[in-house]
Amino acid sequence: MHIHILGICGTFMGSLAVIARELGHKVTGSDQGVYPPMSTQLEAQGIALTEGYRPENLEPKPDLVLIGNAMSRGNPEVEAVLNRRIDYMSGPEWLAREVLRHRWVMAVAGTHGKTTTTAMLLWILDQAGFDAGYLIGGVPQDFPVSARLGSSDFFVIEADEYDSAFFDKRSKFIHYRPNTLILNNLEFDHADIFDNVEAIERQFHHLVRTVPSQGLIVRPARDRHLDNALEMGCWSPVQDTAIGSEISRTADWRAELLAEDGSRFMVIHHEQPVATLKWGLTGLHNVRNALSAIAAARHVGVTPDHAVAALCRFSGVKRRMELVGEIGGVRVYDDFAHHPTAIASTLEGLRNRVGDEPILAIIEPRSNTMKQGVHKQTLIPSAALADRVLWGNLSDMDWLPELVGSWQAEHGELDHHRVEASVEELIEKALEGLPETCHIVIMSNGGFGGIHRKLVAELEKRRG
Repeated sequence: MHIHILGICGTFMGSLAVIARELGHKVTGSDQGVYPPMSTQLEAQGIALTEGYRPENLEPKPDLVLIGNAMSRGNPEVEAVLNRRIDYMSGPEWLAREVLRHRWVMAVAGTHGKTTTTAMLLWILDQAGFDAGYLIGGVPQDFPVSARLGSSDFFVIEADEYDSAFFDKRSKFIHYRPNTLILNNLEFDHADIFDNVEAIERQFHHLVRTVPSQGLIVRPARDRHLDNALEMGCWSPVQDTAIGSEISRTADWRAELLAEDGSRFMVIHHEQPVATLKWGLTGLHNVRNALSAIAAARHVGVTPDHAVAALCRFSGVKRRMELVGEIGGVRVYDDFAHHPTAIASTLEGLRNRVGDEPILAIIEPRSNTMKQGVHKQTLIPSAALADRVLWGNLSDMDWLPELVGSWQAEHGELDHHRVEASVEELIEKALEGLPETCHIVIMSNGGFGGIHRKLVAELEKRRG
């Protein structure tokens, strides 16, 4: 079968392409604004992709078109699919029908940390000898691709609450029907499709409704929006996680920090110490991710001590505090954070690791939610742990310069925050007065104009 994918370079659709190819289908696709790591993964898999959406991309006529949720009516290729009556469906529906129907699905949902937690769970299962299938919305460092079929009964999937397609406004995760479900957290996001956080809570509740009574839900002990979703009805066992003594009662799974930055902690199950986890990751958000992955793995038979041992060897995920260059004493990281909570968590982990060493954050607010200014009141405070912040206004958002200007006027931090409209200006400002030792964190959920590579190249030219 010839399957053509619209939006093939999206993290989800690109992973679907890998699975479809593994199933033996001919796979092609089209997208715009193509950038790594997904574009390079597709090229390595021999999957042909075309940049730009045009009706001629559908020649010869494919048997099926999978339409990504970034596509809308008016897109010339979408219009051609409809006019020519080519068979089409959403990516989540195809995955559910062709792959997940007879598998034990282990899903990871939440506003933050889905990709990393999914990769952690998969790595635990892999090290325990499970050949699990998986689909991750990113490229894990410990695996060559972002998706595979696997030969076991188990399939690990990053479960996104974003809508499925322009013709199916249900959240993607409604299609997956998990036996084991991790709920990482729940905050307001995706303002382009959800009116308020209550609408997201309702979608999470719909997901909870699909978990069998013999299944398992793993969640943090403190999250009021998850509380609301579960209080609408829950028919499955629930296990909770916590760090230290942050709740008054006993959590099923708990971490006792042995290092403030989260790089070392004791895993405790039902108040019994399991093992010490020492790894290269930092941040309390990753401690929580690890506890959830360990709990979910136990549900399918992996003992907690084996899970901890596996995570001690976990390498992480591309674009999650990925070190992309080190020039002298300057270290440059690429991170996917694009929500104030994620920005703050990333910087907290780095600050706890590097102490007083200078941190420069270069941040591009580019998600649909950010472009609407939904989180602008918490945006600048989220970067408080950086010594200097450069805001990339590549989307020309009127409110961003105004926000930064008013913040500077109120707080007197005239040099702490700057807004620049181009990658070149951002790089020039980043290099002005840059200390000999410094940590530069670039945060965006997009390609950010290739700033990572360009900044490293300029640093090498000036300091190499």
